[in-house]
Amino acid sequence: MAVCDPDGIVCTPLTALKAQDEKLAEAIRALLEEYVPIYIAVGEPRHLSGHESAKMDSVAKFVEFLTSMSDLPIRMVDERLSTVSATAKLRSAGKDSRASKEFIDSAAAAEILEAALARERIQDGRP
Repeated sequence: MAVCDPDGIVCTPLTALKAQDEKLAEAIRALLEEYVPIYIAVGEPRHLSGHESAKMDSVAKFVEFLTSMSDLPIRMVDERLSTVSATAKLRSAGKDSRASKEFIDSAAAAEILEAALARERIQDGRP
């Protein structure tokens, strides 16, 4: 999970949530109430070739889950190389390259959100 400031300039990683967590819906609702987003960006897992990965089915189910919880628009964002980029940024910031998967996943979520905001800037001229 990640959020950005109201101007869409700074993306901040939040905690990583596990899809298997019994309290996932509760955690997501709490984050939606706290941050009041205008849309939800969801990473779209693709291979480097651009073809859909095996994770697409689970992402589609997650999007259905989010749709059942909120009327917010959901924007799919290409997440190719987001983990690689997040890991590189963490390493350059002096973080241990063996950082926990949850920490890397949260940083990758910020990368995905940054990609969504960049796409908005290109399409609309502003986030």
